[in-house]
Amino acid sequence: MLKQYKLKDYNFRLVLWLCSLSAIGVLLVGSADASLELRQLGGVILGLTVMLILSLVDFSWILNFYWLIYAGNIVLLLTVILSSFGRNAKGATRWLTIFGFSFQPVELSKILLILFFAKYFMEHENDLNRFTTVLRSILLIGLPLVLIAMQPDLKNTLTVLAVFCILYYVAGISYRYIAGVVLLVVPLAVIFMVIVTQPNSGILREYQRERIMAFLNPDNDEYSEDVIQQNNSVTAIGSGQLSGKGLNNEDVSSANKGQFIAERQNDFIFAVAGEELGFLGSAGIVILLLLIELECLLTSRRAKDLSGRIICTGVGSVVALQSFINIGVATHILPNTGTPLPFVSYGLTSIVSLFIGMGVVLNVGLQSRIVIPESGKRSRRQL
Repeated sequence: MLKQYKLKDYNFRLVLWLCSLSAIGVLLVGSADASLELRQLGGVILGLTVMLILSLVDFSWILNFYWLIYAGNIVLLLTVILSSFGRNAKGATRWLTIFGFSFQPVELSKILLILFFAKYFMEHENDLNRFTTVLRSILLIGLPLVLIAMQPDLKNTLTVLAVFCILYYVAGISYRYIAGVVLLVVPLAVIFMVIVTQPNSGILREYQRERIMAFLNPDNDEYSEDVIQQNNSVTAIGSGQLSGKGLNNEDVSSANKGQFIAERQNDFIFAVAGEELGFLGSAGIVILLLLIELECLLTSRRAKDLSGRIICTGVGSVVALQSFINIGVATHILPNTGTPLPFVSYGLTSIVSLFIGMGVVLNVGLQSRIVIPESGKRSRRQL
């Protein structure tokens, strides 16, 4: 479980990027809603503590319990739907409330599924391209996807599916399967878009269809409420110009202080960043996110085995996908959907779950493979 590690192997760069981005997040959340600043700070401290502890726990030991991890994940997702502990928010039941403490299991589910498939794919490394193995893996990911979709939570259903595809690619799936999936998905996506644009299609909830229609028909007054939200976000980002208006400014005409944007503390936190920190601050956030993702990919290349590579790539993919979706919504290049910006948006479940993933990534880095370049000797892996 615990091993002796060398301090020089600890990825302090990744820790620095995470601390810097989280500090910016605390300040932005405090500017959007001062009452949430201390809670966000508490979430960051809790997340960092859990990350540091997990970074010293052998990730291979954790993966020994991969079936328990999968079962626990299914129980959590089922509890949201079936239990009286589930809390309804804006037409969807995505939260669990126990003893007054609320959390969103799907955020933790992403990390748990990455850990499960890291071990599962490694155990089936030699037969990943057999039809039976592919079918079993599809069934294993299908169950949590159905449970997430039933909440309903379309964005996280698609996010988890995308992460699963990335993990399977990293594991070494044959290109013929990839080509087959592409040939199947493209026409299905076209058919899906044709159907959902029709009223009363029954595939999506009405508010989900309206968000898509607002994106496709921004000039239609029927969907003006959804369009105005994103237009105000774009206006706020542009109004910050190069250096921004400053944190906690009292400009009542600002989209933040004037409360022209809903959910400023999480879904549209990038609009607050653009308005108050300007282009320089926004670019700094994007660069920090990119550095975090690059550290995950670099760590994956040095991982001692396939499971380590999958963990690092999976966690990095979650950060990359959620960053793209959140910033894409705030800049009106994607339909409006509620996705937090990693380590920046308010959301204790999201930030602690991501720190859990980063803790495992740090441990993978501590156990990097070392290649001995001596003739007549094979490469070996050691601490």
